[in-house]
Amino acid sequence: MAASDTSQAGMPLAPYTVLDLTIARAGPTAVRLLADWGANVIRIEPPPEKDRGSVTGRRQGSDEQNLHRNKRSLCVDLKSEEGLKILRQLVERADVVVENFRASVKKRLGLTYEQLSAINPRIILASISGFGQDGPYAARPGFDQVIQGMCGLMSITGERGRTPVRAGIAVSDTTAGMFLGQGILLALLQRERTGVGQWVHTSLLEGMLNKLDFQGARYTVDGEVPGQEGNAHPTQIPMGTFQAADGLVNIGASTKKMWPALCHAIGAEHLLGHPHYQDMPSRIRHRDQLDADLNAVLSKIPIATLVEKLNAVGVPCGPINTVGQAFEDPQVKHLRVTRTSVHPKLGPIELLRSPINLSGSPQPDQFARHAPDPGEQSVELLRELGYDEVAVQQLIKQGVVA
Repeated sequence: MAASDTSQAGMPLAPYTVLDLTIARAGPTAVRLLADWGANVIRIEPPPEKDRGSVTGRRQGSDEQNLHRNKRSLCVDLKSEEGLKILRQLVERADVVVENFRASVKKRLGLTYEQLSAINPRIILASISGFGQDGPYAARPGFDQVIQGMCGLMSITGERGRTPVRAGIAVSDTTAGMFLGQGILLALLQRERTGVGQWVHTSLLEGMLNKLDFQGARYTVDGEVPGQEGNAHPTQIPMGTFQAADGLVNIGASTKKMWPALCHAIGAEHLLGHPHYQDMPSRIRHRDQLDADLNAVLSKIPIATLVEKLNAVGVPCGPINTVGQAFEDPQVKHLRVTRTSVHPKLGPIELLRSPINLSGSPQPDQFARHAPDPGEQSVELLRELGYDEVAVQQLIKQGVVA
């Protein structure tokens, strides 16, 4: 089942059709990866009067447009037999189905892997949940901040001795979504060899525990329970936020080579001979004293000077930007991290592009599709399935589609 828009015909995922039945943020994040690289993505939604609403709040708001670009929308009532018939026809032609339903809903809609593979043995079912497909918490609803707390992330975020702090983005949603997107690509690769699909699934909890990375390994391998370190790196010194003459600056000078380079660049050679700063274990033990000694010198030097001088000698250093300053940064401008989406009502808007760069498949200068209104392509998609005008209008009249 090919998309009618041919602007993405040369993209890596152009041969594949994806049915997106997800709501909230994690599932749509996974599907967005596929949509941005050319997949024919069909967003299956309930008719507007039965639509429970979007996590983004406004269908034509910035969040919605960024999350659902490059998709087409088919509004169909899956509680009706005719609606389920349309879904089965789509499954026959699709490569991937992405969903985040409860197990009981999956079974009722015919969306378990066993049910789907009986219709199409090549189908890949991709499922995302808060806590996993089984186990004592499987029926719980997933919510980003709850997961951030349960996985331990909040316990290591914030300043020492203060209350736990959530990250400023929906990190567990987007993390799980990215992992599910990778899993779908792995399943598609394996299908090239086996000819059959499989069930791919992950959860917000699994994704965030994996994202703990070295902090998690400190516990699983070393038995350490990491705590809050504020803006300081928990295991590398000096690395963190320091006081410059005109604000705060991030500096990382933890290696054997970087430490003396930092001291020479800022005129703090006296620290090189300090008995407490001769090796990393000693610097870690005396972190507070070292930070104070560095701040005494750094607080006399402007941020711009530090950024220029330290990077020149191989010591990473950068300002702490607002979101606005980040997007106006010359390197960010050079990388062209946004692309234009043309919306019939909103006009041209700038959205975040995929951060993946392929030399053999450069990203288009413009998104192929704006995020659709509910059912914007319902008639178009039904015609692709072979419904004639009379049948389409009958389905609309019956409320099966909108």
